[in-house]
Order: sequence, then structure tokens, then C-alpha cells
Amino acid sequence: MKLIYILAAVLIFGILVAVHELGHFLAAKLCGVRVNEFSIGMGPAVWSRKRGETQYSLRVLPIGGFCAMEGEDEDTGDMRSFVRQGFWRKVLILVAGAGMNFLAGFLILMCLYAGAAVFYTDQITDLAPEFSRQGELMPGDRIYKVNSYRTYLAGDASMFLSYAGEDVDIEVIRDGEHIVVENLRRQTYTSQDGSDYRGFGLYVGRYAQEATLANKLKYTWNTALDFVQLVRFSLVQLFTGGASVQDLSGPVGIVSAITEVGDQAKTQRDAWSQIFYFAALIAVNLAVMNMLPIPALDGGRVFFLLVDQAALLLFKRKVPERYQAAVNTAGFVVLMGFMLLVTFQDVFKLFQ
Repeated sequence: MKLIYILAAVLIFGILVAVHELGHFLAAKLCGVRVNEFSIGMGPAVWSRKRGETQYSLRVLPIGGFCAMEGEDEDTGDMRSFVRQGFWRKVLILVAGAGMNFLAGFLILMCLYAGAAVFYTDQITDLAPEFSRQGELMPGDRIYKVNSYRTYLAGDASMFLSYAGEDVDIEVIRDGEHIVVENLRRQTYTSQDGSDYRGFGLYVGRYAQEATLANKLKYTWNTALDFVQLVRFSLVQLFTGGASVQDLSGPVGIVSAITEVGDQAKTQRDAWSQIFYFAALIAVNLAVMNMLPIPALDGGRVFFLLVDQAALLLFKRKVPERYQAAVNTAGFVVLMGFMLLVTFQDVFKLFQ
């Protein structure tokens, strides 16, 4: 089955990238922008047909695709080129790729949760005997937020508490009321087996909710938001020293992780459920990461559009396109170098 999981992982990653390009394609068509070619896959074309003004292609490597619009980086004189469009049309086309990735992740989760009978979130089940702030927190409190992070899913609270510093703010729900406990200090407690540990004195368990149709939709949405929050959490950890570049993964690492998820499942049904859950996580991650204001990414291009609008308001002229092109080119080179580094790390990990 391992080979099947590897092929599935490659296909899933390729489909998610193709879905991203499909978002750009549909938005460009909606806005009247000329699309010269829309391709699924990369490498030599195995099938190609021109319908209207657009060349449609299927290529041999199932690892993505592209949407080639007229005048993406320079003015070709065509009134239907991308650069000739207004601000909002450009923004719509640029964010549509990430929007499609987010939608794909949401739909995958909706399918996975369709047969669920119960959902779980975090609640406090007990407090350590030495807990110094009895009464402020109580068993049965549902944990809503740890510092600035919402606890959407079961397990979130434990993860955020483990990465917290020496003090933490916790928001809980008790009898429908939101209660905030500030500056809860990490200290030494004695566990039930007699060993000492550093923590906050909370025992976190699960709160069950019936999987009604409304709760299924809510939990699907919350899971997608949790994936978005995990990107933010990971970036904060990366820039504050809680994680390192060695913890990052590229396409090779993603394929390896999906394969490992399938291998570790007890049954094939569990394997495929976990693989598609992981696919939803990747889809939402692609959406968020692509909208970061980094040159060469869609978020970077949207950022330049905003800079252009600011320059028009303040100086009555736009930033010259050659400067934007230079920054995007430099950003692309740095991004490719970073991806090569991450890919090298992923390959190295395979042989460890």
C-alpha cells in the first residue's frame, strides 16, 4: 500500500496546485482578461486543444499547472491584458487562487465530517491540588482561548499551553459566560505518579457535542479556521525561536508525511480519512501562505497593488513597473533558493 499512498500524495499535491491555478483562470475569465493558456500538470504536453483564444493543455507531470494571462508583468498594448485592468479586478484575480484552495480544503472537511456522530472541543477536567487560583478556573470550564489563540479543536489547548512562556492568559466559557483569567503562572506541580513537572496545573480533557447538521457545518468552518491559525502559530514560533527552518517541509516532505500518515493508520479506511484530512490541511496552508506579502507570491502582488494605490493618492503616480518586476524577480530567486534548501532537507530526512 505504501506505493499507492505515495502516488496518492503526489496526485493530491498536484491537484491542489492545479485548483489554485483554476481559481486564477475562472476569475480572469469573469473579469474579461485574455488567458493565453491554461494547463494542468507540468512538463511536455500530452494533450492540447485551443478553444476560442485559450490553449488548454494536459501535461505529463501531475505536479500543478499554470494560468498564463496576457500582460501579467508588462503592458503588451492589449486592452484585455492583466495590467490594463482596474484595481479591484486585479485583486480578485490574484486572491482567487488562494480562495479556491481554501474552498477545496473546506469541501474535503465537509465530506469527512458528513458521517460524524460527535465532535470534541477542549475543557478543564480537573485542577492540580496545589493550583493556587482555585475558583477562577473550575472543572467543566470549556477552554475558548489561550493567549491570543482560539481553541477550535480538541488538543489545541494542550498544544498552546505547552508552547506558552512562564505566564499565560486563558479565556473559558462557563454557563454561557466568557471568563478571562490573566497571568496564570507556570510552576512546579506533582503529577499523580509522584513525579514533578512544570506546568499550569490544568488537566485538559474533551467536551462532546452532538454532530447535528448545524454543528457539522460549524465544526467544518472551525477546523478550516484552526488550520489558518496554525500557520500563524507556526510563523510566530519560527520567528521567536520556538521552531527552526529545519522543521519546515516542502513538496517532498509533504508527500513523505502523507505516506507516513497512511502507513501508521490501523485500517485502510482510517488511512484514507487521515490522508484526506491532511490534504485539507495542506489546501488551507497553501491558501494562507500564498497570500503572505512576499514578492513573487500572490500576496506580494496584492501588496504592490496597495502600494500603487497609496502612491497614486500621495504622489499622483504609480510605482514604475520596472521596480516591481525587479523586486518580484529577486523575490522569486530567494523563494526558489529557499525551496531548494527545504527540499534538500526533506530528501536528507528520508535517508536518516
